[in-house]
Amino acid sequence: LPIWLKLQASSSAPRQSLNRIVNSMALNAGNPPPSYGAAFALDVSVPTFNLFVPGHWILPLAAECLGTAVLVFTVGCAVSSPAPATWGAASIAAVLMVMIYATGPVSGGNLNPAVSLALALSGNLEWYKMRRYWLAQLLGGGVGAGLYRVACAPHVAAVGPMKPYGAIQAGVVEVVYTAMLCFVVLSCAASFKNNPRKDPNQFFALAIGFVIAAGGYAAGAISGAAFNPAVALGLGISSGKEDYHWGVMWTIAELMGALLGSSIFRLMRMEEFQVPPPTDQALANFKPGRRIRCLAEMIGTFLLVLTVGLNILTGSKATAFSAAAALMCMIYSLGNVSGAHFNPAVTLAVNLSGRELCEMYEALCYIGAQLLGGTFAAGVVTLFHISEGEQITLGAGKGFTIAQAAVAECIATMMLAYVVLTVATTRVPPAWKTRQNSVFGLAIGACVIAGGFGVGSVSGGELNPAVALGLFQANLFCGGEGSDVRFLAAFAVAELLGGAVASLLFRLTHPAEYMDPPPALKGDVEAPHHK
Repeated sequence: LPIWLKLQASSSAPRQSLNRIVNSMALNAGNPPPSYGAAFALDVSVPTFNLFVPGHWILPLAAECLGTAVLVFTVGCAVSSPAPATWGAASIAAVLMVMIYATGPVSGGNLNPAVSLALALSGNLEWYKMRRYWLAQLLGGGVGAGLYRVACAPHVAAVGPMKPYGAIQAGVVEVVYTAMLCFVVLSCAASFKNNPRKDPNQFFALAIGFVIAAGGYAAGAISGAAFNPAVALGLGISSGKEDYHWGVMWTIAELMGALLGSSIFRLMRMEEFQVPPPTDQALANFKPGRRIRCLAEMIGTFLLVLTVGLNILTGSKATAFSAAAALMCMIYSLGNVSGAHFNPAVTLAVNLSGRELCEMYEALCYIGAQLLGGTFAAGVVTLFHISEGEQITLGAGKGFTIAQAAVAECIATMMLAYVVLTVATTRVPPAWKTRQNSVFGLAIGACVIAGGFGVGSVSGGELNPAVALGLFQANLFCGGEGSDVRFLAAFAVAELLGGAVASLLFRLTHPAEYMDPPPALKGDVEAPHHK
């Protein structure tokens, strides 16, 4: 250990990465770089053994070790506890969120070797630092696993496929949701467009943490929902069982997910990889091409419908909460790429609200991409259909008529679309000291919780024609007979009607948005979100 410390203290200058170039430019210009987030933790190597010097190279490693240990301890306790597991994924999502906020200013709050790999692949973390982070994270995972065994003995959290699912099915969800996690990290914490140098966002950890809520409920009954090599290896080795090799298998799947997530990030935000790096103003004014925007809509809708379908198929009691988390994370990640509608009813509402935010041709392209994403998700969901007793039905709840279900869908979808229009497409008030709207994704996601639980017993609470189509197709692909095409037609019409009504209500309540410039906002600059 002393030899290793000495080598690290006298190591040569690290290789230049995108975040180091940006930090150097900011420092040379007299502006300190942002001091939080996965991409923007200030990289300063101080060749001294005084560990209390700010910027000492070992402090980020200590933060990664501590944060990962707390995360793995919480996962172990939540999974192995004999108490009801309804809120297990929520507790893990919460601890990841708070530890990212806590350790972000020191290390970037990776707390996951797959995340560190994704950051390195995207040029936001030097490779030598990634290797250090891996060691710290794996050490923290071992410490957390040991502590949970002490606290929860004799209960054990095993790693591996959950019966009756097989290794391939479990591996698929580990790849998909780890890719989603890494993509959200890159989009929310490492994207320069989402983090202008003088006005970085504050929603990054909220979005990252709640990927676990989305995937935990959707995939927990299939693979255990590790999404983190430190979790998989820590819990797998500490279980003391002979099948600890599943920890290694899950690690391979999660690293593949990191590769997939970083590749999608590069595709969605190619403008950020230009050399020299574009300015904040250039990024704010940049509008991706229509193909990229439609692809963003398809990916976001795919993950939303997949999450809903897996929750239903595995009998989750938190489908609405999990779907809301998936929607919120992807809205934060893709809001300034395509507008992050992921819902034909929302696209219709934005189109009918005017203001040149979504012209008719673009709206039709968006709706086509969303329906295609829902169809792809339905096909993937069928891979997890095990027995004939499992049904994904689309219809009215027991004791309710198709008319009542359609009315419920219309009103709940109107609420969702109206909130989208008001929080995601309006100008930022001039009194705000930031141009960043940190609550728009949370507000929209909360609508799914409200509508999903509120009218779920009446209509199922889809609130989205793409979700309704995906569930209907999944039922057909699985050979089920529980869905009636009349419900698909009635729900689609009701939800689109809800979007149209929302646009009328928006025009009624927000007339200032149609004044150019509005009297209250003279001299103000329009927010770049959802343009």
